[in-house]
Amino acid sequence: MTDRFIIVPMGALDLDRASALHTESFAPLGERTWTRQDLAELVALPGVTGLLLQVDGRDAGLAVCQVAADEAELLTLAVRPAHRRRGAARHLLTAVIDHARTAGARALFLEVGVDNPAARSLYDSKGFRPVGKRRAYYERGQGPPADGIVMRLTLI
Repeated sequence: MTDRFIIVPMGALDLDRASALHTESFAPLGERTWTRQDLAELVALPGVTGLLLQVDGRDAGLAVCQVAADEAELLTLAVRPAHRRRGAARHLLTAVIDHARTAGARALFLEVGVDNPAARSLYDSKGFRPVGKRRAYYERGQGPPADGIVMRLTLI
């Protein structure tokens, strides 16, 4: 069976669902999750766009990005565990890249944990390249914080 992905803009009425999805995606990893209030404040900022990925009418993933001048940043990309390894993250990332290009960004940045090989592989496959490191960037619950790799994709 092939999943049918649909991307829809995240609106104010979607914040509870988006927060639950973020929690389901990241809490098992011991990462800080975003509350409804966190998301509401974030998407109210200039240049911030939230995207929901739906599969058969149900929320399967989300991405939040910000475009400022000629740069964009992927702030989060989350996919429910049941939809991982089925192309959902790739579909969301492609939508973010397209959005950033359309908004006039020349480059798209993100951070990814050094301990997240699946995400790193996805970003590598889309052309992102490491440009820096953030020491102890990701809190990991009971374990030590993980470094974050800053990655850049040239859009033009």
